[in-house]
Amino acid sequence: MTERAAGRVSMVGDAVPARVPYDRGAAARILFGLAGGEDFWPQMPEQPARRTIEYREEILRPARGSHLTARQLTYVLRSLQPCPPYLVTSARARITWRDSEGIVNVAHTGPLGAVVPIVAREATLTLWKLLAASTTLAERTARLDRQEAQILAATTTDKTPLDIFRTGVDAAARTLVQHAYLAAQTPYATPAAFARALHAGRIFHAVATTWHWGLQATTYRRGIVPASFVTFADGLRYSVDTTIALRALKDAQLAHARELAQRAQLANVELETLLDSHGTTPSSAAQYAHLREGERPRCLGQVTHQADGHRASVLSGLSQAFVETFVRLLDTVQVEHTAPAGAGTSSGGQVFEVPDMTCSHCTQTITRLLAELGVDPPEFDLVTKKVVAVFGSDEVRDRAFDAIRRRGYTVIPVS
Repeated sequence: MTERAAGRVSMVGDAVPARVPYDRGAAARILFGLAGGEDFWPQMPEQPARRTIEYREEILRPARGSHLTARQLTYVLRSLQPCPPYLVTSARARITWRDSEGIVNVAHTGPLGAVVPIVAREATLTLWKLLAASTTLAERTARLDRQEAQILAATTTDKTPLDIFRTGVDAAARTLVQHAYLAAQTPYATPAAFARALHAGRIFHAVATTWHWGLQATTYRRGIVPASFVTFADGLRYSVDTTIALRALKDAQLAHARELAQRAQLANVELETLLDSHGTTPSSAAQYAHLREGERPRCLGQVTHQADGHRASVLSGLSQAFVETFVRLLDTVQVEHTAPAGAGTSSGGQVFEVPDMTCSHCTQTITRLLAELGVDPPEFDLVTKKVVAVFGSDEVRDRAFDAIRRRGYTVIPVS
């Protein structure tokens, strides 16, 4: 239980059964208690350091007769049904850069250019540092009792509060970058105006509510967004056909995950052995399987709670903090286009970077792909995006890299 100056927030209800730690309602209350409402998110320094970041660009070429590239179109037709292809918008280009921490990144750009993904990444790094240094978060995490910690571990994919909030910040960055492909559909001609319109129109909440688990990550890696906008006086909204398509996609993923879980239970095997071309991870299938019949999953941070006489959510504070940080950094981060690298890059080695690896879903997918080739579980560092794996031969390494790339990830050999 946490005490606040002007109110009291219950972190977990008395009715949570100890024998059943999976509880989305309780986990949502615990996270809200940790965040302490909308005033939790730390503010960045008044004078952030100026920096210049160079990027390389590759223009995307659509397939003949389509507005999507050949790979994007194949993915939409095979894995994004029942979403109609006309609703899917492609990015204009793919960029690669090293951020201010020296970590390699890959993203896609739309009409607003490379400044959106690059500054979104810098905003992410800034908020990550502030969270890691937050004594408030550290103290509240230390006060969690054993049952609360078990509920978070059983109900969420990222196990610690710091990791959960970090993932939330990363998801907010992806939401901004991905929806910027649609900027030409709106009257917002600058990154700052567009970011504020997303927040005002509650698009961050719409993603948390209507997108199924993993859809954002898989479409983000491929440089597409299955949505269209309608502009209102107070911001942006999804079109009706977008809402219908996203709900259908979520229902299809939910049904598929439950089917996997049921098959695993009947066969008395681990979920990992039943993964197929849909790419549903064991963690998402297990979490969906715990939902009651007719219950549809919601982002834990999007759930609203009563505190200090008003309704609030973790996501409200998170999205506001992210947009404000992004807008402020636009004045201090300069982006410059540079020529493509030469052809002399080494392709061998046991250490490689996966810039679009963002969470434990990604690490599970890569681990499974390598295991199918007889490679022992690798070591991951989600901060630096580095993977360390021991390959039996150059042929196995090359096949592994190709398998990872086919799943939509980028592989950059290091050594």
